[in-house]
Amino acid sequence: MTDTNEEKVPECEFHHVHEDTVKKIASLMPDEDSLFDLAELYKIFGDSTRIKILFALFEAELCVCDIATLIGMSMSAVSHQLRILKQAQLVQYRREGKTVFYSLADDHVRSILGQGMEHVNE
Repeated sequence: MTDTNEEKVPECEFHHVHEDTVKKIASLMPDEDSLFDLAELYKIFGDSTRIKILFALFEAELCVCDIATLIGMSMSAVSHQLRILKQAQLVQYRREGKTVFYSLADDHVRSILGQGMEHVNE
């Protein structure tokens, strides 16, 4: 049984593939591995806890204790999320004595966050 409220996808009026356009775009498409890696990167941004951590680090270099206090989570939960962010190369760290300080890995991360916020605030 078909739902009559379903929106139908429009078909090409003449069932004609624009071969030049398709060929040009196909030559520009990244390979499957790159697309998979990009999708995985965006999955990392799909967690609000990790976004909170990234935005805290957008403002300053912080230790786990500072981040835990800022976002209201345990240090072990923050450490777990930081491990994921490190594996994705979104954060970096430096050790000062026994304290480890975290920061955004590079300006790309800063740009992704900044542009994302611009988009949601439009």
